Amino acid sequence: MEYSELEKVNKKLKKTDIKGKDYIEVNQRILGFRQLYPNGSIETEILNMQDGTVTIKAIVKDNEKILATGHAQEKEGSSFINKVSYIENCETSAVGRALGILGIGADTSVRSFDEMQSKEFQVDAEQIISTKKQEALKESIQNNNLSESDVQEVLNKFNYKEITEIKIKDYGSVIEELIRKMKK
Repeated sequence: MEYSELEKVNKKLKKTDIKGKDYIEVNQRILGFRQLYPNGSIETEILNMQDGTVTIKAIVKDNEKILATGHAQEKEGSSFINKVSYIENCETSAVGRALGILGIGADTSVRSFDEMQSKEFQVDAEQIISTKKQEALKESIQNNNLSESDVQEVLNKFNYKEITEIKIKDYGSVIEELIRKMKK
């Protein structure tokens, strides 16, 4: 797939305004994925489920080639939707993240709709990304066969030496730059 195809599909996806910011919902990302990869598949797997918390991994493939992965975790009852459907919500978030990492809908945000709306989503932008995000990013880099020099070039652009230093404020931009490298 050419990067221009991705840009064309992203421009067609319907955006939702959340607190003054455009957001592309997961259903739109899935439609974009189907346009770009008609033979592609999205697989999900529950990695952990205990004490009312579920962790799900989504894998986006074209035939058997892994294009991207995404992870999400939800706690039962932690929000209105999670009182009824925390497993489904978690699965949707994981799929949305995987598609965002692939670049579909990522020009607005990789975050889930609930994160964008949540008042609790007040995070210190200077904080380092979570270990799970670091691991997911490393796995995606490996699955997409990005060279060490390409990864280092992107990290250098943001003044980082390692993935373990990436701050929340730069996470989306780092992913976008890595996606550009993947498309070359």
